[in-house]
Amino acid sequence: MTILAVCGLKREARILRTAHVRVAVGTRLEIASDIRGVISVGIAGALSPDLKIGDAVVAERVVTANDIFETDAGWTARLAARVPDAMLGAVLGRGEIAGSAEVKALLHQSTKAVSVDLESHVAARAAAARNLPFAALRIISDIAEQELPRAALVAMKPDGSISLGRVLMSVMSKPAQIPALIRTARDSEKAFAALLRCVEALGPGLGCPYLG
Repeated sequence: MTILAVCGLKREARILRTAHVRVAVGTRLEIASDIRGVISVGIAGALSPDLKIGDAVVAERVVTANDIFETDAGWTARLAARVPDAMLGAVLGRGEIAGSAEVKALLHQSTKAVSVDLESHVAARAAAARNLPFAALRIISDIAEQELPRAALVAMKPDGSISLGRVLMSVMSKPAQIPALIRTARDSEKAFAALLRCVEALGPGLGCPYLG
């Protein structure tokens, strides 16, 4: 028996491949018959101004513009116990990156979510369709007040890899974004390190209580 961990980046997937965990990168999900739970896990953008780079968020629910998906109470409690500094709250699932401070502020005000990512709503919807327990754990890689450079917004490919060609073309067209891009990369490194610590703290199955 195993769980399905849904993330957006190949680097996240390498961190998540632990005992009793199968990883899906991206938003096209296939849930095998032996899956006992689904978790959205990886880096995210902060909507709450109280969150800092590397902070963890444990979702009490995942929201979209039209839907609300409650997380499994038992699994969520385990995540919160094993990552005791995590913020509990709503996580927003969205089809595009929230790249500006203005957009993040509007999303925070309209949804009351504390963080935003590209996969949580997809994972939540897939879990609900199969009547499987669902949880979400996200690590902050950009704060609410932060403006992401254009090169960072175009970097990710659908398969979870990074397109260096797109990054270089963006930088060549707008060299002034280089300092912000360096800062974004540094913040991401801190977030990936925090994600690894959380995965190690959660142990096999990423804290899922239903593996038997």
